[in-house]
Amino acid sequence: MPNTPTIQRDTLTPELFLQLYRSVGWEAPGIDQVRTALANTAATFTAMLNDEPVGMVRLIGDGGMSFYIKDFAVVPSAQSQGVGHALLTELERYVRQSIAPGWAVSLELISSQGAIGFYERHGFETRPNKWDGPGMFKMVRAQYACCGVHFFHGLCI
Repeated sequence: MPNTPTIQRDTLTPELFLQLYRSVGWEAPGIDQVRTALANTAATFTAMLNDEPVGMVRLIGDGGMSFYIKDFAVVPSAQSQGVGHALLTELERYVRQSIAPGWAVSLELISSQGAIGFYERHGFETRPNKWDGPGMFKMVRAQYACCGVHFFHGLCI
């Protein structure tokens, strides 16, 4: 019988975040950006298998109406071993315990193409559907500081 993953809450370090993030082939942000993100995260969950970190997920949200699942990653060698299920189960338990009795909140995410079935098996609905349009995404980049003038195509002018 395979080992059952254990889930740790709020123990994810920037260094471990970057290790797990890169393990699934994602281009990682810088460590200072990760530190800021983790400091402003509602909760983090780290999966351990045989005392090794094998997965993570961050939860961000307003605590009242909406939560967002971010940076859900399981190292390839631990995929299909219940790690993602354990992380998502613990995350949902945390959300239920964090909200007031009788409240319902939305739990949202953007799925990678290969994980759609996983999320559907866990009760998530795809978009668009008859009442919602597709999820949307936009990357916003900081402006460059440049000689106190303007920055155009990589040049200060």
